[in-house]
Amino acid sequence: MGTDSFWMFDFVGTVIPIFIVVIIGILLLSAGKGILQWNNNNKQPQITVGSCIVSKRNEVKQHHNHQNDQISSYTRTSYYITFEIDSGDRIEFVVNGEEYGLCAEGDMGQLTFQGTRYMGFHRNLRFTAQVDGRSERRGYE
Repeated sequence: MGTDSFWMFDFVGTVIPIFIVVIIGILLLSAGKGILQWNNNNKQPQITVGSCIVSKRNEVKQHHNHQNDQISSYTRTSYYITFEIDSGDRIEFVVNGEEYGLCAEGDMGQLTFQGTRYMGFHRNLRFTAQVDGRSERRGYE
């Protein structure tokens, strides 16, 4: 009986602290990576280039919590827009829901970004020629 309880104290005294150190290390690495990316973006010039929206997508993640016989859940939606810039390169950015809703595939305009940070997109005005005497329609491209 004495050796069984010693084993349990040995497990709690060595394995659990190692587990906690590993978890803290993972959290610190994640935070460090985010800080390095933020710092790298700040060092980059803000660039505005002609571009076209080639695709849009969203990603929905559901989270469920079970505590004391109560279930709670929430969802988080991330929005992405892929732009093709004048050089032919394609760049995907995370955008907010409002920006996502205002943009459509095929829209052309000026994309502004800094490193991997999306700064904005301003669509070009599009003019439609008169048809059968109707007035000219103005929209966004």
